[in-house]
Amino acid sequence: MRQLLVLMLFFLIPLQAVAAPLSPQQERAVDETVREWLAGTEAPSVSIAVVRDGKVAYARAYGNARLHPDVPATPQTRYRICSVTKQFTAAGILALQDEGKLSLDDRVAKYFPDFASADKVSIRQILSHTASYPDFWPADVPTPRMMRPVDLKLLLDEWATKPLASEPGTEWRYSNTNFFIAGAIVEKVSGEPYFAFLQSHIFAPLRMNDVEDNANPPPRLAYATGYTRFGEGPVRQVSYAGPGWEYAAGGLAMTPTDLAKWDISLMDRALLSPQAYEAFYTPVKLNSGVNTKYSLGLGVYEPDGRLDLQHGGDGPGFAAENMMWPAEKSAVVVLTNNEWTRSIPSLRDDLVARIAYVVLPPTRNEARARAIFDGFRRGAVDRALFNDEGNALLTAQVLADQKEGLARFGPPRAFIFLNEGASGGMMRRNWKIRTANGTLSAIEIDDPNGKLEQFVVSKAE
Repeated sequence: MRQLLVLMLFFLIPLQAVAAPLSPQQERAVDETVREWLAGTEAPSVSIAVVRDGKVAYARAYGNARLHPDVPATPQTRYRICSVTKQFTAAGILALQDEGKLSLDDRVAKYFPDFASADKVSIRQILSHTASYPDFWPADVPTPRMMRPVDLKLLLDEWATKPLASEPGTEWRYSNTNFFIAGAIVEKVSGEPYFAFLQSHIFAPLRMNDVEDNANPPPRLAYATGYTRFGEGPVRQVSYAGPGWEYAAGGLAMTPTDLAKWDISLMDRALLSPQAYEAFYTPVKLNSGVNTKYSLGLGVYEPDGRLDLQHGGDGPGFAAENMMWPAEKSAVVVLTNNEWTRSIPSLRDDLVARIAYVVLPPTRNEARARAIFDGFRRGAVDRALFNDEGNALLTAQVLADQKEGLARFGPPRAFIFLNEGASGGMMRRNWKIRTANGTLSAIEIDDPNGKLEQFVVSKAE
């Protein structure tokens, strides 16, 4: 009987909680680089979760969730996720489509005929930012009006009735108004409040137990306080936007582990229909055929041939970044309670990249670039990687100079693939290299045989 009870309890544990832990060396490396980032940015706190092999492998919080008096952040502390909310709004729409209650190709006019060009704009277009509704929140900080509560209907009557900035489907134009319309459609079709619908259809099935609505945050210690600063002045508690201003475009708060559970379900395609996941994974194209690199509340990119799904969030007092690599069943979630370390570039291009450098296997091109850079730091390279011209440039003096110069930067913390392109029969790749003490750029040029013509490292401007 005791063995049966233990077995039953095991199967009641959510699969996401059965961790595939990082190695001790990886944990130390992640911890070191996160602490470096925290010290360099002076952020009050940062909380992270790492997914490997489809399971939560690491979750840790650093710094203080509240200041004066200091309250340490913990993995259970909730942070506002700002625009990362948008992918959950899209999930709500897709859940309704799975139930046969709407279609991504429905026109907005079916639900709100008085909105501008409603007979021309589809739900897919509002979720992909190709609808061209004007953005009611284009600024970085809330205006005095935004400090007061707002009614959803009044806001949409004002902003969703303004003329479109362009014809639907002709350009990608980020707009929070789009997702307010999507949230209103969720409520109208389901007959439930937006958050209640997501709770029953997304959060509860995935056992995301710590998700909350920013409009009504409970006064508990497990909720981080947001902070701001003006210039390089002192850190101040932020003034939040009033209830209703974030809603389906940025109104959720949760722990990194809860967000990681969502990532796992998205990579496993475990909650919604196959059709829904195809919509998440497939970037929308403009009428002209141009790839927007954005699907439904998610960026869809393939840097250096590796698929990643991502979205950041910036709002009063908070920044967030959520990045997934589906082929590797890996993800990195980073949440912080300040607004001066924006999701791009400080979180995505710095902290997430640092963590990924430790936990994510490099692509073939990145592995070679890492090896070359490590060789430069030692003053010796694998000359078999270079052609005759490349080897001629790497004299003993050049290698010695590089070793001396790179020593000041310290060990590498991240390799970021920027772009590549063919030129004159060669392939040129550009890299950004984060180190413990600065940022470098690297220009790689390959000949038609895949040998290196050059690999030049310099200080990034």
